Amino acid sequence: RLTDEQLVEMLELAKKADSVELKLTVPASDHRAAITDLGLDPLEAQIRQVYFFDTPNLDLNAVGVVARARRVQGRPGDTVVKLRPVDPDGLPDELRLSPNVVVEVDAMPGGYVCSASLKSKAGARSVREVALGELSIRKLFSKEQRTFFSAHAPDGLALNELSILGPIFVLKQNFEPAQLGRRMVAELWFYPDGSRILELSTKCTATNAFQVAAEARGFLSDKGVSLNGRQ
Repeated sequence: RLTDEQLVEMLELAKKADSVELKLTVPASDHRAAITDLGLDPLEAQIRQVYFFDTPNLDLNAVGVVARARRVQGRPGDTVVKLRPVDPDGLPDELRLSPNVVVEVDAMPGGYVCSASLKSKAGARSVREVALGELSIRKLFSKEQRTFFSAHAPDGLALNELSILGPIFVLKQNFEPAQLGRRMVAELWFYPDGSRILELSTKCTATNAFQVAAEARGFLSDKGVSLNGRQ
């Protein structure tokens, strides 16, 4: 678990962020039981297809930059350029005030990270064309995103030079357990190597983060979901 010092640091970051997302990765051995005990139904889930862009050596990941495109069933797709970790006070005022930027603290058992995500809409067809090599990666991202990317990516590394990683198929389902009284999100990620990740999450504000975390821990423990898996 987080130390007292880490909890204080996380709370200070959260006060400067737009939101807090509490996350838990369920151990693979518990996936089936968790899905059953939480009453999740795959037929009610939304299908998503996610692509990441990086070099074969993951040079973007090494400096905390994430470039991603996503296709969503029944909705427009989207793209994001994310920087993590960040201190919200260190972001330029122009960027911080952009309606397309979200600063969020992700907190999980044993750790936390603050990120800044610059988002934009993208047509599902355009994302597919990039995946098929029919459209350049650069054209998926807005001018604002390209500027943000250039400011934080390794020198000389352009969007069009990145490799396409994926696709990763994701099943996402929103649900609101009566026992908890708040919305949760379940995402089951299917990776190309055959591995799977089940992530549970809920959003809150800095002011009620500890209360929500305690209530969520109690609820998940009652349902037999392990809180000690690798995050």
